[in-house]
Amino acid sequence: MTDPSGVRVSGPLKPYAGGFAAELGRQGYAQLSAASQMRLTAHVSRWLAGRGLDATGLTPLAIEAFLAARRAAGYSRYRSPRALAPLLEYLRGLGATPPAPPAVAATPVEALLERYRRYLTAERGLHAATARGYAHLVRPFLAARATAGGLDLESLTALDVTSFVLAECSRRSSGSLKLMVSALRSLLGYLHSEGVLAASLAAAAPAVAGWRLAGLPRALEAGQVRRLLAGCDQGAAVGRRDFAILALLSRLGLRAGEVAALELDDIDWRAGEMVVRGKGDRQERLPLPVDLGEAVVAYLRGGRPRAAGCRSVFVRARAPHRPLTPGAVTAIVSAAGRRAGLPPISAHRLRHTAATEMLRAGAPLTEIGQVLRHRHLLSTAIYAKVDRESLRTLARPWPGAAA
Repeated sequence: MTDPSGVRVSGPLKPYAGGFAAELGRQGYAQLSAASQMRLTAHVSRWLAGRGLDATGLTPLAIEAFLAARRAAGYSRYRSPRALAPLLEYLRGLGATPPAPPAVAATPVEALLERYRRYLTAERGLHAATARGYAHLVRPFLAARATAGGLDLESLTALDVTSFVLAECSRRSSGSLKLMVSALRSLLGYLHSEGVLAASLAAAAPAVAGWRLAGLPRALEAGQVRRLLAGCDQGAAVGRRDFAILALLSRLGLRAGEVAALELDDIDWRAGEMVVRGKGDRQERLPLPVDLGEAVVAYLRGGRPRAAGCRSVFVRARAPHRPLTPGAVTAIVSAAGRRAGLPPISAHRLRHTAATEMLRAGAPLTEIGQVLRHRHLLSTAIYAKVDRESLRTLARPWPGAAA
């Protein structure tokens, strides 16, 4: 049976079956998927009835017991907590089922990291994503201090900090190591402010050798970008979405998070402009070229699900149609690279590509910095190193070359 409304639900969840089926349709679930969800709901309801429970009995322990019973009965699908997420979300929204239990840190390390994240966002004003990144970087340091009884931080010494950084040198690139040291210094400062450490050991984390602007931006060639875009099937909804995303990344140099944060109200179609929500919650306006606007319109008209219940421009192709995350945007770029037969590429590499193409077209560095929304011109200066024709005018003849 593929019609979700035709699935018979008996037992304590019967009063909610019709509303849940309608909600699945509103979220854009295909009939086959919605029918599978309704059959799962019917099974849950029968299981509750057999134990004399109603919807309020769907506690975490009961959910775990139901899934165990479903697996033992030989079911091959919908056997994990994730399978029950749509039903539980609906019932919790109605207040019919106990709310989701608060996330509990499983270990002392995670408990400390959770406090550290809250400190970074509430006290230091960092973006939540940045705070999560800092916590991820210092997790190995804290894990190394874990003991059977908790965390051994009181006996931490400067030598311990230095030794950890030196050990990480063999496992990380220079750029990654610099980020890790910055996060580690921040954590050590936090531990001192909380009274965990008697003295701040932030200075014990040694500086990482490295020079600003030492590398070269890794841009794609024009032919590679064409292959990347050509690999999107614009006859399909997903292809239209991916084409618009890749075009914005490679032409305007947007970051993955900025593409994910783009909302319908951010585009001023009459003025041909768009609002970009960048780092540090900054909002800046950029011109939207006609061809990029046409790519976005093609997706909005023939690709974006009508059932999407949000204002985000780019959403999941499969139900529930929620906004894309920065990680999803990066995954789209990686998949497009594989289709085009390119080595692994990231979304940020398309940002380098946009800057390099603007430079080759004759745009001055100041204008490139404005498009990329750099706060300092020095951040844009690295692209001068790829302008070989201009660099030739500065190079002095090699001694003896004339002979």
